[in-house]
Amino acid sequence: MRAGRFDEAWAMSERDVALRDPALRDDPSVDYHLRWVWDGRPFDNRDVLVRCYHGLGDTIQFARYLPALAERARSVRVEVQPRLLPLLSQTPGVTFHPFDVANPLPPVECDIEITELAFALRLSPLDVPAPYLSVAPAALPSGTIGLCYSAGGWDKERWVPPALLAPLCEGRRCLSLVAEPAPLPIANPEGCPFDFAETAALVAGCALVITVDTMIAHLAGALGRPTWLMLKSDPDWRWSPHDRRSPWYDSMRLYAQPQAGDWEHVVDRVARDLARLYPAQAKGSR
Repeated sequence: MRAGRFDEAWAMSERDVALRDPALRDDPSVDYHLRWVWDGRPFDNRDVLVRCYHGLGDTIQFARYLPALAERARSVRVEVQPRLLPLLSQTPGVTFHPFDVANPLPPVECDIEITELAFALRLSPLDVPAPYLSVAPAALPSGTIGLCYSAGGWDKERWVPPALLAPLCEGRRCLSLVAEPAPLPIANPEGCPFDFAETAALVAGCALVITVDTMIAHLAGALGRPTWLMLKSDPDWRWSPHDRRSPWYDSMRLYAQPQAGDWEHVVDRVARDLARLYPAQAKGSR
């Protein structure tokens, strides 16, 4: 997948599906993000339920495939994280339901997890390019740069010490896209509101988003905003540390650590490119 050899990756996935034990399908004793859902059955002209068992970013990344699925299925319902309903609810041909962990929807003719759609449909990201989502942008000053330095607590290796980003803010209009106070010279030192519609509007209004590998990266890419993605040295399967571009989002540029933990090198490269493309302004000129 990193190398873009999607046919080979799908052949591997096909073998994996064939080995799945039907007794363990959607196993309630397993954490949601570790469950498998689709057993390989056809979905053409059937009622399909798409379950979103991974993170918000995963759902945004693979939501691009929902219209293609709707063209082939009899009906498509998506059990989605409630925070994403304002963003995805306008997808044509698809009905959305908030995912209630305590009361999940019952199975239908064909259940599938959203991250399996590329494999099931045999569609690469190049077949369904971004942007594929849209929101009304917030009214931000021209040239505003959005910064996201944290991916939450589950993967500490995707966290850049915010102080490292302070030089990027000098002479530029910047705001934080993290829902916490930030020790940076930015327009919103209190942080971004924990409201997805407001966050999406802020991202849509930014001239550039600089972020770690988290939901903000997928949101910015899906909206087609220029996005610079700061990656750890060994990122997961969707990003190649050796490439500057990603087939998933044409507006995205990748900055991977040369070695584990070296965020200074990453931020230095970002700062050099920022100085060239978004020059700092003198104090008082913003």
